[in-house]
Amino acid sequence: MNTQLLLIQVFNGLVNGAFYALLSLGLAVIFGMLRIVNFMHGALYMLGAFTAFALGQAFGLGFWPALILAPLIVGALGMLLERTLLSRLYGLEPSYNLLLTFGLTLLTQDLVKQVMLSQFAVSSAPYTTPDVLTGVVNLGFVVFPKYRLFVIALTLVICLVTWFVVEKTRVGAIIRASTENPGVTRAFGIDVSKWVTGVFGVGVGLAGLAGVLAAPIYSVEPYMGAELIITTFAVVVIGGLGSILGSIVTGFAVGVLAAVGAAVYPPIANTLVFILMAVVLLVRPSGLFGLPEGTR
Repeated sequence: MNTQLLLIQVFNGLVNGAFYALLSLGLAVIFGMLRIVNFMHGALYMLGAFTAFALGQAFGLGFWPALILAPLIVGALGMLLERTLLSRLYGLEPSYNLLLTFGLTLLTQDLVKQVMLSQFAVSSAPYTTPDVLTGVVNLGFVVFPKYRLFVIALTLVICLVTWFVVEKTRVGAIIRASTENPGVTRAFGIDVSKWVTGVFGVGVGLAGLAGVLAAPIYSVEPYMGAELIITTFAVVVIGGLGSILGSIVTGFAVGVLAAVGAAVYPPIANTLVFILMAVVLLVRPSGLFGLPEGTR
């Protein structure tokens, strides 16, 4: 493999890693406070892409308004689901949350499929890249599509801002306090339930944002999140459940390793991530950046 081809694979891996990072970041934010695994995350990623597409078809809204509105809509839907359904299962076995979110995934996928067929007469649809981001950029050592560079850059900004808010601000301190000792937090007059709902909304909003960013690269279709979410769960396990930094670093790293590995030795393309996950679990069961269970 020549150097230029290797660099192209690295950049392609960074694009895939950007989606892994955003999705696993949302999962980490949710797990960090609610201690639940949101199996519906892939469907919400798809819903972000579909919402952007539907806003364009119904109201003529382009990429930039959809980039703001679609994550807000998905986040609001997530908050509604948390208040009406998920909140009823707190304190029960984790399997109840898994079964509920898995059922909601199937329901969402089928609903979007029916809407696309009945309203738009398509089972999948392309989404137009904004004019300002069409074309390629010559970086000197490689030529790469402008839009994909935008995805990498924006994802890095979103991830770093999220990390800073959670780890370095009063908002993050309240989130951690609500997770570690909700009783004491309530004693200080903080409504923990509202914070739980808000955090869940932010987590699923990140999934919706990833979906909007993915729409111009991949076709918008009801099952676009099904395969991606499996790899994303592996990323979360490798980075450490609930670890914000782990989700970001591991997301981008796994994207690059998978892309380069697939180019070097294609037979391991679909299993490399899971081989890495198995090795990490054997060496460090809490993940690369996770804390051992007793220290959380």
